[in-house]
Amino acid sequence: MPISSDEQKFLERAIELSDRGMTGLHGGPFGCVIVKDGAIVGEGYNQVTTTNDPTAHAEIAAIRDACKRLATYQLTGCDIYTSCEPCPMCLGAIYWARPNRVIFANTKQDAAAINFDDQFIYDEIDKCRDERQIEFIHAPHKDALAIFEKWKNLEGRKEY
Repeated sequence: MPISSDEQKFLERAIELSDRGMTGLHGGPFGCVIVKDGAIVGEGYNQVTTTNDPTAHAEIAAIRDACKRLATYQLTGCDIYTSCEPCPMCLGAIYWARPNRVIFANTKQDAAAINFDDQFIYDEIDKCRDERQIEFIHAPHKDALAIFEKWKNLEGRKEY
């Protein structure tokens, strides 16, 4: 599906950020902008290796920036422009943020071709807990369940 010239400019800004982060040796070649009402409200690029934070992906940085600027925890009415199709972690964050659309340049196959292959994560998600490569141990606790019960009955809680 073709995008408008304005949308192309936002996508090119995400690509520019991907280059800035990469050439500055902050992390991988990924950039992202978030747009609302025709204006950029959030930006980010990958900073995994400089922050020693495996969650410091471009989309996560841009979501945090936009939410801070907009003083909200949801990006309803926003579009996300990213230099590459989001990884599973970023995809989850995007769904939690609830934007209208995601427009991306490179595909996950393009990323895999330069050794950013997330297929193993997609495969792990589909497995039962006891079949995953990282061990997941379910340790039920009455106090943890009580907190959930407390949340369910908490007056004034803000649903999200």
